[in-house]
Amino acid sequence: MMTCVNALLDPVPLARMAPVEQAFDEEQLSDVAAGVRAELERPAIAATVRPGMRIAVTAGSRGIRDMPTVVRETVAYLKRMGAEPFVIPAMGSHGGASASGQQEILAAYGITPETVGCPVRATMEVTRIGQLDDGRPILIDRYAAQADGIVVINRVKAHTAFRGRYESGVMKMMTIGLGKQAGAEVCHSQGILRLGPNVEKFAFGILQNANILFGIGIVENALDRTAMVRAMTAEEIPRIEPDLLAEAKRRMARLLLDRVDVLVVDEIGKDISGEGMDPNIAGRWIVPTVTGGIQAQRVAVLSLTEETLGNSVGLGMADVCSRQAAERVNADMTYPNSLTSKVPCLCAIPMTLDNHRHTIQAAVKMVPDKQPGDVTIIRIRNTLCMSRIEISENLMEEAARQPGMRLCGEAAPWRFDAQGNLF
Repeated sequence: MMTCVNALLDPVPLARMAPVEQAFDEEQLSDVAAGVRAELERPAIAATVRPGMRIAVTAGSRGIRDMPTVVRETVAYLKRMGAEPFVIPAMGSHGGASASGQQEILAAYGITPETVGCPVRATMEVTRIGQLDDGRPILIDRYAAQADGIVVINRVKAHTAFRGRYESGVMKMMTIGLGKQAGAEVCHSQGILRLGPNVEKFAFGILQNANILFGIGIVENALDRTAMVRAMTAEEIPRIEPDLLAEAKRRMARLLLDRVDVLVVDEIGKDISGEGMDPNIAGRWIVPTVTGGIQAQRVAVLSLTEETLGNSVGLGMADVCSRQAAERVNADMTYPNSLTSKVPCLCAIPMTLDNHRHTIQAAVKMVPDKQPGDVTIIRIRNTLCMSRIEISENLMEEAARQPGMRLCGEAAPWRFDAQGNLF
């Protein structure tokens, strides 16, 4: 216990907090499985599959709500076509850059041989299938390279570190996911500022040199429910994915207030975002050329999700965190991301306080040019859960005037247990 530090923080007042609902476009697929089947039955997709083909189906490390359903329906379709599908983890250096770690992540998401109806084959070994014009090798998962075809599945959304024609989606899954740690490292070798162009270059190289049969792009609404799925042949992927990206950005949730003094994030994790908390919402960017999200003077992180398995990437974007968050950090699960991407700040551990209350009080105390009682605060569960948030009492009038925001309760004090942690 940090006695002197806590003595400085104990007197800091915390504003009462009020619950607020944010309204977004909630359109979604009523039957995701049926939507996937309809897309897969397109003649152009069916023409890519022949009986007896051994087909690798990718599954990534994000907490995509309907990924198990999409994978299961894809596997079932391929089996009906007479193919022999198997699932491979496609997640770069995640899972501690180990085959067992990546398989564990898939199992945590409900993707196992029993649930999807086919083997799950995990390896970190890669095969060189070609090279770019500058000589850099094009690498993909060894099992995928040995297969007769590859199906690439991913959610399409705004990336957390760059802007481009292709951001997070099927093209990036081919480059970073299929590339495993070795391929991801080659793609990141020129630094984060060149990541966007390099994702595109390597994706086109993989399309040219690997037997990509088709891809499936998932677009979610602001509540992280599937709004649409689209199956695309290898030739269609580069043409259609930008349209899916535009649709995903249109539907993306956000904080409807432009700025706040303190943003409190209950939890971060790789299942939430590639960078733990999505900077498109939290406003903390590792690349100075990209902007967006709320403008927060201080960001406090209280914990890591269970599903992130100790991967604390993104914690370094916060100003303060709780000891609970810091003690959940697993270096073996976290450091491979920075060693691969060459971005050490993502794995940094910020100023660490004994409990949730002191963490929030520290963030409030460090807001410049304001008395603690005047500091504005927004609290979110994580950057995926935007429909219900909490705001400090001194933001209630502004929220009442903001289209899409609705106050849904009275302001009340924070509720901490005897250890100073939120209930």
